[in-house]
This record gives sequence, structure tokens and C-alpha cells, in this order.
Amino acid sequence: MPLDKREAASYLVAEHRMSKSKASRALGLSRSIWYRQTVDWEARDREVIEAINTKVAKHPRWGFWKIHTRLRLDGHEWNHKRTYRVYRALSLNLPRRKKRRLPSRVQQPMEIEAQANVEWSLDFMSDSLYRGSCRFRTLNVIDEGVREVLHIVIDTSIPCGRVVRTLDQLVEYRGKPKAIRVDNGPEYTAQIFQDWCQENRVELRYIQPGKPNQNAFIERFNKTYRHEVLNAYVFESLAQVRQITRRWMHEYNEERPHESLGDIPPAMFRRQQRKLENPNLELHH
Repeated sequence: MPLDKREAASYLVAEHRMSKSKASRALGLSRSIWYRQTVDWEARDREVIEAINTKVAKHPRWGFWKIHTRLRLDGHEWNHKRTYRVYRALSLNLPRRKKRRLPSRVQQPMEIEAQANVEWSLDFMSDSLYRGSCRFRTLNVIDEGVREVLHIVIDTSIPCGRVVRTLDQLVEYRGKPKAIRVDNGPEYTAQIFQDWCQENRVELRYIQPGKPNQNAFIERFNKTYRHEVLNAYVFESLAQVRQITRRWMHEYNEERPHESLGDIPPAMFRRQQRKLENPNLELHH
């Protein structure tokens, strides 16, 4: 910067008694800089700074052009170059928000077989502890074919890696599903999640953006979980949320009649379907 070079040249002249011409040549500085008066930009642009700060304080999400246009309408005749220079000097330039573009999603049919591990569905929910002291998320996983809740992960943060580890644990004791239905959330569009589905040969079915009805099974489950657990208790800690949720999951799977299953619990329906598929299963045990 010229001002930095000028300070360095001044040091050479004062401390090493070099001539101004020699000091300027040594630093690649134009000699005219010596005779140019230093401009106090802060004092010169004080009116512009105050006007911009006033608009930003009132409208913190306005960008540069909206602020500049409003200043012109208010009678200030500064051109956009001067306004933008001050705007940048104040570090007010906002990052441009880009819309996340999603590939076109084909509508997936909701008709599924009444069998286990045909299709799983995943979705997130959120809530908070007593008096909003801590917000937490839940990852709900259900088996759509038998309407059984497989797992509910509860934590303050559930990144994509946690989602994949949860699926690995479920596959170990439950078996692998043929397909998984999800929305277009960042955890599900992440490469690590797509790679897991590809490596395990699980079909990944995205719903169309803005169409939660295409994920109706888990949306209906979320409503029940919200009504019977999240809105029914005042939670003091995450441990309490997990404890109550585990007890409710057992009741949901083993005791709670499900109308779409003929008024029997999901676990009982799954066992009946398994017996129909393997009539001689009990003989082997």
C-alpha cells in the first residue's frame, strides 16, 4: 500500500539519512506521494458512515443496493462507488445466499407390502427441555410395512454420520431394508448417506420437495409421538426424554392397537406375517 511505503520511506530518510529520491526508488514509490496531502478518510466520510449505520441498524438484512437506493431517495447525492467503498470498509457486505438446488424428484407410490424390511422411513423432529433451556432433535425410524418404530435417536445434534451409524446398528439385529424413504434434508442428501445406501444396495427414495404427504406414514407417526410424548411431559433432561421415549416405544410396538393393522399392535402383526411366510418356523425352534 502507498501509505505503508511512505512510512517506510520516511523511516529511511529519518534514521538512515537517505534522500527522498533514493528512498522512493528503493521502495518503488512514486515521489509525488511525498507531496500529496494525507486524507483522513474517516473524517471525510463521517456523514456517509453515519447514514449507512443508521439504515443498517434499522434494517439489518438490507443489502448494499437497497441501502444505497434508500439513501438516494433520502436526498443524499453520493454515487454508488463512494457508498460501496464505505460499505466495504465497514465490513457490512452480506454473503450472498444461494438457493440449494435439488435434482428433480419423482413421486414415489405409497403402496407397500405388509411385510417387515420392505421399506423404512426416516424423519427428524425437534423440541426443547423445560423453559427452553436446551433444544434437542429426534431421529425417528419406522418400518412402513408393519408400522413398527425401530428406533428414536435423541440428542442436541444428529449429523449425517450419526444417522449412518444408527442404520448400521439397526441392520445388525433387524436385517436390511429394500428401500428407505426420506425427505430432502441435508443429512439425507449428504454423500456419506447416499454412499451407505449404495454400498448396502438399499434403494433411496426421496419425496418431492414441499410434499410431506408423500412421506405420510412417518408424518402420522410423528404426530402421535408429538401428542403422546413430546407435548405430554415437561422434560428436565435429555436422559428423561430418552427414558420416557423408550418406555413409550415398547408400548407403541407391543401394546398399542393400530387401526390400519386390524387393531393389533405392530409387533404382533409382524410376528403374524412372519408366521404366514414361514409356516414351519416354529418346528425348527
